Amino acid sequence: MTFSIVARDPETDAVGVAVQSKFVGVGAVVPFASADAGAVATQSFANVAYGPDGLDLLREGHSAGEVVEALTGEDDDAPRRQVGIVGQDGSVAAFTGEECFDHASDRQGDHYTVQGNILENRETVDAMAEAFESTDGGLPEKLIAALHAGNEAGGDQRGEQSAALYVAKPEGGYDGGNDRWIDVRVDDHDAPIDELERVFRVYDVTLLEREDPEEYADLEGDTAEAVQATLADLGFYEGTPSGEFGEDARDALEGFRGVNNFENHDLDALEDALARGWDDADGDGEDRLVNAVWHGLSRLDRK
Repeated sequence: MTFSIVARDPETDAVGVAVQSKFVGVGAVVPFASADAGAVATQSFANVAYGPDGLDLLREGHSAGEVVEALTGEDDDAPRRQVGIVGQDGSVAAFTGEECFDHASDRQGDHYTVQGNILENRETVDAMAEAFESTDGGLPEKLIAALHAGNEAGGDQRGEQSAALYVAKPEGGYDGGNDRWIDVRVDDHDAPIDELERVFRVYDVTLLEREDPEEYADLEGDTAEAVQATLADLGFYEGTPSGEFGEDARDALEGFRGVNNFENHDLDALEDALARGWDDADGDGEDRLVNAVWHGLSRLDRK
């Protein structure tokens, strides 16, 4: 009752897992990743020992295929299990036990593997692979796109409940203190993949750093007025919204920046992002502001 993708970005050495399931808190069970080893998704009567044990074996220099053989070869319940593994060495492997509930299958490509069980159809797995290969952007965007594609192609027979995105990168954690670059979970929701993407965007804007823009756009005209009106509705701006984004408006934006912990982006970068991303953003109020910032920053490479 789960489908997942395990993948590696060879340019950044990021490795991670994205998963959705009709199972509460799937992020507590399926995904495991370590920047010095690789990533593992264990599912279908999941043997959670596959995670740490698999990472240890990868760390020792074994290929993903060798790790799959070692894990399943010592497990009497392996015929009921499913696992996907990607190593930092670029090796990829998966296992779908013959007793997994239909439809169950997996598919591999360069630096990724997708797998699922209790699926509506094989198209779920194929759509995930194709979305990962064709989506532009960084590893998190490609992983989330794969979840959306799998769900739209058929997904879990039993429906939706939880989703998770876990990506490790060398020194990618908060202030560079560990490798936990992205760790976002939706434990119980009617549309967990949509909610996962929303929460990830907030996480992205707040915790992940981007390269500085080569040129900065100013807020002006209708966009400046709309941003000021939104800041006023939220209690940050006391002036009359207009097409000019003056010092009082910038002070209000600085207040919004501080309350939302957007310290990774200075005020000029935030104004630039709003100017570029406002028209593409959905939602109202704070959601619209955050979504606009995310869209505006998305053209810039992550550090």
